[in-house]
Amino acid sequence: MELLTQLDGLGWLILSLALLLLSQRALHSQLQTLFLLLTRREKISFIIFSLLFFPGVFLHETSHYLTARLLRVRTGRFSLTPQTTAEGRLQLGYVETENTGFFRDALIGIAPLFFGGAFVAYAGLHQLHALTLWEQFASWNWVSIQAALTDFYLQPDFWLWFYLIFAVSSTMLPSASDRKAWLPVGGIVLGLMVVSIFAGAGPWLKANLLPRLNDLFRGLSLILAISLAVHVVVLLPVWGLTALVSRATGLKVVK
Repeated sequence: MELLTQLDGLGWLILSLALLLLSQRALHSQLQTLFLLLTRREKISFIIFSLLFFPGVFLHETSHYLTARLLRVRTGRFSLTPQTTAEGRLQLGYVETENTGFFRDALIGIAPLFFGGAFVAYAGLHQLHALTLWEQFASWNWVSIQAALTDFYLQPDFWLWFYLIFAVSSTMLPSASDRKAWLPVGGIVLGLMVVSIFAGAGPWLKANLLPRLNDLFRGLSLILAISLAVHVVVLLPVWGLTALVSRATGLKVVK
């Protein structure tokens, strides 16, 4: 029970990540449906969709590229042009890198999450002061919440920062190919921790490592929570508009 308390950030991280994945997939699906209903052209709807998320795609692929170069991994083609894969999936961009050891592959793969997370933290916490808004919601004081919402909306360049948070957070999660090297690295780290515990380092790990890990998990949870809130705020009107356009045109997208 004490261990669960010391790692409560991990629980929040898993919950916020799961909810973000669900909301992100729902939002992307609704946006593609809406653009297809409005344009009635699949290629045009793909172009609009890719342009909407271009800032996030640019940061995602650039983070792969810069991390690879920093780790002295050779890179190949770099593309920000959307294209449909053989499986029918829309690919917004890619960076080719040479095969290296799984540690460097894992770092290159996770780079978009750290680059994107850093941007969301800067934009959400520094530019829009989202933490102040969250504290007011936690107080359950409706008057304070209303005042905080007004201040939040009146932040300089609010819509620009809101859009950038949306575009970046919606594309910062590593893809399946980015995650390929995570399993062996995770297994090695877990194995080293087990060996350390059996070697008698358990108390030291508990006193020194767990608090820092929990702080990291809490920080990531806050970034994902900001991303989740933005996705939910965008999803609701997009879902309603998609339903309205479908009803007005009498068209329905079958997937």
